[in-house]
Amino acid sequence: MIPRYTRDEMGRIWSDAHRYEKWLEVELAVCDTLAESGQIPSEAAARIRRKAAFDPERVLEIERTVQHDVIAFLTSVGEHVGPDSRFIHLGLTSSDVVDTANALLLKEAADLILAGIDRVREALKKRAFEHRRTPCVGRTHGIHAEPTTFGLKMAVFYAEFGRARERVMRAREAISVGKISGAVGTFAHLDPAVEEKVCAKLGLKPAPISSQVLQRDRFAEFVAALAILAASLEKVATEVRHLQRTEVGEAEEPFDAGQKGSSAMPHKRNPVACEQVCGLARVVKSHVMVALDNVALWHERDISHSSAERVIFPDGTILSDYMLHRLGGILERLEVHPEAMRKNLEATGGLIYSQEVLLALARKGATREEAYAWVQDSAMKAREGQGTFRGNLQVQKGIRKYLSEAELDACFDLERQLRNVDRIFRRVFGEEAAGRGSGG
Repeated sequence: MIPRYTRDEMGRIWSDAHRYEKWLEVELAVCDTLAESGQIPSEAAARIRRKAAFDPERVLEIERTVQHDVIAFLTSVGEHVGPDSRFIHLGLTSSDVVDTANALLLKEAADLILAGIDRVREALKKRAFEHRRTPCVGRTHGIHAEPTTFGLKMAVFYAEFGRARERVMRAREAISVGKISGAVGTFAHLDPAVEEKVCAKLGLKPAPISSQVLQRDRFAEFVAALAILAASLEKVATEVRHLQRTEVGEAEEPFDAGQKGSSAMPHKRNPVACEQVCGLARVVKSHVMVALDNVALWHERDISHSSAERVIFPDGTILSDYMLHRLGGILERLEVHPEAMRKNLEATGGLIYSQEVLLALARKGATREEAYAWVQDSAMKAREGQGTFRGNLQVQKGIRKYLSEAELDACFDLERQLRNVDRIFRRVFGEEAAGRGSGG
């Protein structure tokens, strides 16, 4: 069975308790830095670090009165620390804490997403090599086009998720910055060196410049990376859904013992997991517009972005994590039906080789226009039930003038169509492709 997904790991990142932990981590890093430079007593900083704690329920209780989450948090911490709490949040504004902590939270979330991408890529690679030489029909506009292999389909997706990984890594880097620059970013109450040292302690880079907040184009880039990832997840899930259609039957998502497909029709095996991925991808993609709207804030900052980010950051990362888990499980246990692929490949009686015939005629001296007309006429007659494509070509006077029977037969060679599969695999997988041979 597909391992049951739990949101414990990603959900823990976005829990109130963990968010407060990151806020406290930022506050303590500032206290330590100020103590190191003699701006607050070192003994006080030591006591603060020893005593600092918070009660999430107490924070929420205080917030109901003060209606300010950071003040409520600081009040709860102060209740644990005592008189030394006067040195906490010294020279800071709320966004110094929240934005810097958000960078830490999103870095953690990005690492889980990267692990999920790696799982999907590994499943795609396995399927690609397994079916490197499994022929199937390629479709454009949903219509039979020319032969390909199921392994090439998987290799296309593998390469795409490599780009998704790079995109998330770049976005992770973009949001891995902090700011301790004060109410409007001028360092009016703390020296820029404090920001540099605090960020170093937290594993972040200091923002070169900030207003009251880190600029939201950084976060928009992160959300956009998730949205593009969601689009790629949807793309693979959509392909499986198409291949699972009754009329196609080339592949299908796993169907576990005891699973039921329909409340009304016992025979149904619906691609519900892939449909779920497609539906959730729409939600994640919709976050992009919210993130872009958050870029333009009033002057040095307003609060319109904050409420939206409390939704799109946790929801976007949790849903991305879930979709990666879901699709990874589907691909690992995907049911592939090579015999159905072969049947569909041959369903049109060789129409999929029409371009090969067209090119053979052109190489022998026929004009493209007349060659196209001969081949299309033979194909359309075959589609209408008037003979076979191969037979119709054979009796075309123009074609017989240029191609012998053996040359015409060569146009229907599947291996010739797929002769560059191994070269494509080497492009995608490098030396690993050569080392694993050309088999399935």
